[in-house]
Amino acid sequence: MTALLEAENVTRVYGVSRGAFRPPAEVHAVAGASFALEEGRTLAIVGESGCGKSTLARLITMIEPPSGGTLRIAGKDLAHAGRSDLRDLRRTVQIVFQNPYGSLNPRQKIGTILEEPLVINTRLPAGERRQRALDMLRRVGLRPEHYGRYPHMFSGGQRQRIAIARALMLRPRIVVLDEPVSALDVSIQAQILNLLADLQDELGLTYVFISHDLSVVRFVADEVLVMYLGRPAEIAPVEAIFEAPQHPYTRALLSATPVADPDQQREQIKLEGELPSPFDPPSGCPFHPRCPYARQICIDVRPDLVDVVVDERYPMPTKVTCHGIVEGWIEGAGRPVDALGSVSA
Repeated sequence: MTALLEAENVTRVYGVSRGAFRPPAEVHAVAGASFALEEGRTLAIVGESGCGKSTLARLITMIEPPSGGTLRIAGKDLAHAGRSDLRDLRRTVQIVFQNPYGSLNPRQKIGTILEEPLVINTRLPAGERRQRALDMLRRVGLRPEHYGRYPHMFSGGQRQRIAIARALMLRPRIVVLDEPVSALDVSIQAQILNLLADLQDELGLTYVFISHDLSVVRFVADEVLVMYLGRPAEIAPVEAIFEAPQHPYTRALLSATPVADPDQQREQIKLEGELPSPFDPPSGCPFHPRCPYARQICIDVRPDLVDVVVDERYPMPTKVTCHGIVEGWIEGAGRPVDALGSVSA
């Protein structure tokens, strides 16, 4: 099946001024992300603050262009797309932001907010725009009388429903959800997540779900991309991530996740040191200063993203960037797949 969204070694570099007499510094916010997402599925992107999750979201939604690499949406390479193609692609991809209080214009009524994408991108008459807005309010669980109200009249959960409705007005194929429930109460989070699942089934949507909450990720995702310092550390089916994590960083993230069952024991992995500065990333593997398994090759050579067979139960192999797994000195790791598709001994 052809991927709806594909990234190959995508990078995003920012120049940062250091004063009048010093050359600008470079921040590698995304430093080589590669993944593929099929239509109708959900890819969750997780990692510590500053790992590049939200920057990658801005690249996917074409808010910013990549500095390098290839990003394809519906088979079209964004770097070589013309103005008309980009206009169509921007309708294909929409975003829901984290903060429902800051993402809606407080001076506009809800009907105006919902109709604005149609005013900008279509030539629909006013009556049809209004009807589409009312239909979308119903889809997200709001009532027709909400059409004429202002954002301050709604709760946080209702505002996020409005933000979701606005993102769906142009009937996109891909929706980027940038921590859409982190600012909401737990009970409201469940309602919004259930709404997103229902909309995905009903409309055939493809989600890119960005979150730091692994318990939420386990509920919504089909695949998980774990990022560290702008690079993928591990990409795997959600079952494999939680049942058989491979990369030492993924294992550390899971060990820090609270477990509701007091009888369930989980190994606690404490990482030494702080997240390195993106102004001066480490050589080789970016995780080696904090990795308990690091060896000299980890310091000298940047690992490639390789396929690893963990268990035949999982629908696809895990992809991981780790010398220790490829060379076999990390306990409990799967077996790498060589370039010919066979499993290495």
